[in-house]
Amino acid sequence: MKRRNLALCPEARAEASARIFAQVEAMPAFAAARTVALFVSLDDEPDTREALERWRATRRVVVPRVEGETMRFFRYDPATMRSGAFGIPEPGPEAEPCDPAAIDLVAVPGTAFTASGARCGRGRGYYDRYLAQPGMRAVRIGICYRHQVVEALPVEAHDVRMDAVVRG
Repeated sequence: MKRRNLALCPEARAEASARIFAQVEAMPAFAAARTVALFVSLDDEPDTREALERWRATRRVVVPRVEGETMRFFRYDPATMRSGAFGIPEPGPEAEPCDPAAIDLVAVPGTAFTASGARCGRGRGYYDRYLAQPGMRAVRIGICYRHQVVEALPVEAHDVRMDAVVRG
């Protein structure tokens, strides 16, 4: 999947990303959300840059920071972003933390998804551990390119299902 994602030309990636985030914005769960968790995209993921800027104008947007084996979310502020785990920009130490119970909608990246919400991540379990926390009530939206939706995936007991999968 990573190779297929990276093979997308910049124009195709931009068009797919725009379609994906427009679909999310059209969802009732997004309309009702006051706090939205969104990932900062890697080169092989749908591009979140425009959505981050657009959404933070109307909502509290939080993004992840990896701390050892734990992932936590912090208010997105471009001024606090720095290079973090795996070379992904993440909030610096001065960023405002977000309680998991305060998140209304979380956009979740993945390597592959099924239409019914099964997700294959990158293998480290950060999102599964985060989404399984007590008090976490956010609507979980899988975010991917069309070709990342497959018929079936192996699912383990700790894998957290998505409430919906949006593909572009």
